[in-house]
Amino acid sequence: MQLLGAHMSIAGGVQNSLVRAEKLGCTAMQIFLKQPRKLFDREISYESIEEWKKNLKKIKTIPIDAILAHTGYLINLAVPDDEKWESYISAMADEMSRADSLGILHIVLHPGSPHDRDEKWGIRRVASAIDKIYSEEKFDVNIALETTAVTGSHLGWKFEHLADIIFQSKFSEKLDVVFDTCHAYAAGYDFTTQEKYEHIWDEFDRIIGLKKLVGIHLNDSKHPLGSRKDRHEHIGKGFLGIEPFKSIMQDSRFVDIPKVIETPKDDDWDNKNLKLLRELSL
Repeated sequence: MQLLGAHMSIAGGVQNSLVRAEKLGCTAMQIFLKQPRKLFDREISYESIEEWKKNLKKIKTIPIDAILAHTGYLINLAVPDDEKWESYISAMADEMSRADSLGILHIVLHPGSPHDRDEKWGIRRVASAIDKIYSEEKFDVNIALETTAVTGSHLGWKFEHLADIIFQSKFSEKLDVVFDTCHAYAAGYDFTTQEKYEHIWDEFDRIIGLKKLVGIHLNDSKHPLGSRKDRHEHIGKGFLGIEPFKSIMQDSRFVDIPKVIETPKDDDWDNKNLKLLRELSL
């Protein structure tokens, strides 16, 4: 069974995201665990957690290991300012605690930006933050570092960044990776032909290891290769086109990898994009 779905709203409680995903025919999904533009938010209620568990049992098509959580937008574990760094670490730990309360196995994280510091410093900073989090409290959830577009001084736009964070952490076994198609393309990774597609995954396997891949974000790009702009477009409507998505959907290595769209939500486009991706898998 292909694990395919969308990023779902948690409006009205996290438990409702499962119902919305089922209506779309999802076999995978992604959610925020709180309002994404807040560092801290009210706790997930006991009632919501119990309803989540009930819905998960009823909805057999969405296994728990095909559900990704995504951190809010403000967390930056590479930040140089020590006070902010501590605050972001606390916010990350809070999100991880939320994930554990729902039994979610992976939480997706953008590595962050070291601002005016260099990449090596930033990579050490992220690894140190992760070590601090896992050293101070036992979390079941793994952190899935996401490939990013080259926006500003943000880390994660090179496979080497993610590999180095994993290597430098004392908790490398708790670290995995999510590949975002739009971000990788914006960062200069071209996989628009079958030959280039195979080359990219060979490179990923050599540098990071395919065994570390736990999710794929399927997003077309509003901007061309190497644009350094993170702007998602509907599947096949952007500069990536149809072929890369067809390659992913027909790649036997990725059948059991959760694949999630984060495309614009207007006019029933989740349904349209998922329908197209299912057709591409045939």
